[in-house]
Amino acid sequence: MATLRALTSIFAFTGVLAGCIAAVLLLALMWRFPALLLAVLAALWLFSLLPEQSGS
Repeated sequence: MATLRALTSIFAFTGVLAGCIAAVLLLALMWRFPALLLAVLAALWLFSLLPEQSGS
């Protein structure tokens, strides 16, 4: 049981670390290419409109 718990912790840590690295790389790319920042902002704006369109 301890081995399973250790494996679960390692996978959770690896997933969080990968997510943080992806976020930092995305920020670095948005800093380097401002058009990417505009694309991300447009996508976030479109996703914010989806709940209003579904009527929920």
